[in-house]
Amino acid sequence: MSGRLALFRWSPALASLPGFPAGQQPHWNLAPGGRVLMLRELDGQRRVDEARWGLTPAWLTDLSKTPAHARVETLADQPMFREPFRSRRCLILANGFYEWRGVRKRPYWVSAEGGTLYLAALWEAYPVGDVEYLSLAMVTQPVADLRRPLVLDEQAQDLWLAADSTPLQLLELLGRPGPQLRERALATLVNDPKLDGPECLTPA
Repeated sequence: MSGRLALFRWSPALASLPGFPAGQQPHWNLAPGGRVLMLRELDGQRRVDEARWGLTPAWLTDLSKTPAHARVETLADQPMFREPFRSRRCLILANGFYEWRGVRKRPYWVSAEGGTLYLAALWEAYPVGDVEYLSLAMVTQPVADLRRPLVLDEQAQDLWLAADSTPLQLLELLGRPGPQLRERALATLVNDPKLDGPECLTPA
């Protein structure tokens, strides 16, 4: 399961979108429960917002039960994800993600040629007093004996974000294989969730 992300570099085009945090800092070790950047479409315009990684519907009272991941196999039917799948789809912005494999759980860095990955996700808004916060869950798909984020190419991103995409189109998208990704074995420094610097990417 991909439980950590990194976003330490972004394009000027992304930074110019409405909502992109002016003081956005680079991060090499983002984990569930933390803040990530999401791209979504509202009223026909794309914008970037910060969101808590852990889907939090307004009716949920126990914040320890906020799912960080949503399986492609159950998006359309599971009560927690059914409505966001229909109308609240977004993309997590990342330069790559980490996987741990093998008996000794060796960390690997997974990334793509383009520099930025667009990971399918679902979002919710939840109020706390007079403030409305945003949250999300990453969509994952089976890859061999792992589960990986659903990485979308440019055409798939448009379809995922569009308000008028049909359920049939979305379900077909969920079944597509993802793009070719690069993998690199890492030293174990990234195992420390408190470490958040470029040394997380130290090769093995």
